[in-house]
Amino acid sequence: MLAKRIIPCLDVRDGRTVKGINFIGLRDAGDPVELGAAYAACGADELVFLDITATVEGRSTFSALVEKIARRIDIPFTVGGGIRTDADVDVLLSSGADKISVNSAAVRDPALLERLARRYGSQCVVCAVDARRSSRFRLPDGEDGWEVYLDGGRTPAGMDALSWVREAAARGAGEILLTSMDKDGTKDGFDIELTRKVASSCSVPVIASGGAGNMEHFFEVFDKGCADAALAASIFHFHEVEMNQLKIFLREHGIVVRIPQGK
Repeated sequence: MLAKRIIPCLDVRDGRTVKGINFIGLRDAGDPVELGAAYAACGADELVFLDITATVEGRSTFSALVEKIARRIDIPFTVGGGIRTDADVDVLLSSGADKISVNSAAVRDPALLERLARRYGSQCVVCAVDARRSSRFRLPDGEDGWEVYLDGGRTPAGMDALSWVREAAARGAGEILLTSMDKDGTKDGFDIELTRKVASSCSVPVIASGGAGNMEHFFEVFDKGCADAALAASIFHFHEVEMNQLKIFLREHGIVVRIPQGK
């Protein structure tokens, strides 16, 4: 059985790590370079860097900051925000990223996923999906489904989230980074139903994001949500949950995780 992954996330704006609730009300959480180095040292499996305003500001991701972080870590590094072209990807990979995450650009031009997968390999391409519960889309049981949002959660895409993850995987995305906008920053727990339905809808690994508040929430998203990885931000940034303690807790509860020697 593959080990489940724990992934801290650096949401970066103006060179600083920030965190909010439901994608708004951002507060400073520290220096992304120092945070990244600390997470690599304490046993995180991967690190995600998201430049959260690059798309709406119409610019590329801060490659110089990516390079500074990459120099300090020795774990897989995913970078997203403002990626629209092969040239953007080339810059980030040369700056030290191992994988790139595309969101709004992929929805607006789904063939982008195919082009990137052909050029760099599916293992390099993560499709980020921001989803919010919506009555515009219905599940087979009649319950509300989820709508895809773009531009850092600002723009409804008019697209069913479950249909989009299937298409994204079929077009070459190697992973889905799934963020529940309803749960983001609430610390009420991951959206188990959304995660489980996405995991069963596509054939690639799913990274659950949004809502982590305690160690039990991670167990639930692995055990009931069928996630392959779980991503969190503020509970790690503000030391509400320590990485090593979390992994020991998960292992004691039957979840296969990687605990580095000496941690």
